[in-house]
Amino acid sequence: MTVRSYAKINLGLYVLGKREDGFHDLATIFHRVDLFDTLHFEATGGGVTLEANRDDIPRDRGNLCVRAAEALLHEQRDRGVHMYLEKRIPAGAGLGGGSSNAAAVLRVLPELLGLDVPDEERMEIAAMLGSDVPFFLQDRPAEARGRGEILLPFDWRCPYWILLVTPDIHVSTPWAYGSLRPRPRRPEPPLRAALEKLPHDAGALATVLHNDFEETVMEQHPAIRTLRDHMMDCGAAGALMSGSGSSVFGLFETHHAAARCAERLHGVRATALTAPDFFPTHIVRDA
Repeated sequence: MTVRSYAKINLGLYVLGKREDGFHDLATIFHRVDLFDTLHFEATGGGVTLEANRDDIPRDRGNLCVRAAEALLHEQRDRGVHMYLEKRIPAGAGLGGGSSNAAAVLRVLPELLGLDVPDEERMEIAAMLGSDVPFFLQDRPAEARGRGEILLPFDWRCPYWILLVTPDIHVSTPWAYGSLRPRPRRPEPPLRAALEKLPHDAGALATVLHNDFEETVMEQHPAIRTLRDHMMDCGAAGALMSGSGSSVFGLFETHHAAARCAERLHGVRATALTAPDFFPTHIVRDA
C-alpha cells in the first residue's frame, strides 16, 4: 500500500501565553499544501522496520513513523510492517513532515493489518507523538488551540499560489520557544474569520500573516528575513515564516508571479545563504 503524506504551513501563528505545565497556548491555522512525502507499506509477520531514500533519516525510534507503528502494534506479536519512506518535505523546517508521516502510519496500518483501533485511541496516540500529528489525521484546514492539539477543522480554499522556500538553516523548536520575549497574555485572534475575507480584504491578510517566532528567529538568522522581504519585493500579497522556521512562504495571485519570484531567488545573496541556487523551492496549492 502506498500513500502520500502532505506538508502543512501555518497561516498565522500567535503564542498567547505560557501555561503552568510549561507548554505555550497557541492560536494558528494549519493548512495542508501539495508538497508530500510518499510512504510504502508492506505487511510482515512481526516487528517494525523502516527504510528511506536519504541517509540522514533515522530508521529507529528516532523516527515518528516507527514510534507510531509500534504504538499501534504494542500487543500484536504476530503482525508487523515494513515501511519505505520517500522524503521530499524538508526536515526541521516548520512544515510538519515528520508529524505528517506519523499520521499516515496511524491512518494506514489499522486497515492494512486488520487492527481494531477506535478513532479516540488513534487520536490519543497522535497527541502523544506530537502536537502537530492530530491535524494530519484529517484532510481539512483547522484552527489549532491549546499547544496545537485542540483542532477545529473547517472548509476553506486558499485563493493564492504559494511559493515555499526552505533555506539550508535548521531552527531548533525548543530554542525558538525559549527565545520568545515575555509579553502579556493575549486573546485569540480571529484567524478563521480573517481567512474567509480573503483575497478581498487586505486588512484581513495582515491579521493572518503574523508569526510570533519571526522576531527572534530572524535576529538569529537574518537570511530568513531576506527571503521573506524578497518575496514581498517580488509582488507577493504577503509572506511569512512557517512554524518556528526555517521555511518561508509567499502568497501570489498567479503561478507566473510565483515562478518569477522563484527564478529571481537565484540572484539573492544573504548572510548564511552560501548556495542559494540550491534552495528547495516549491510552488504549491491546497492539498
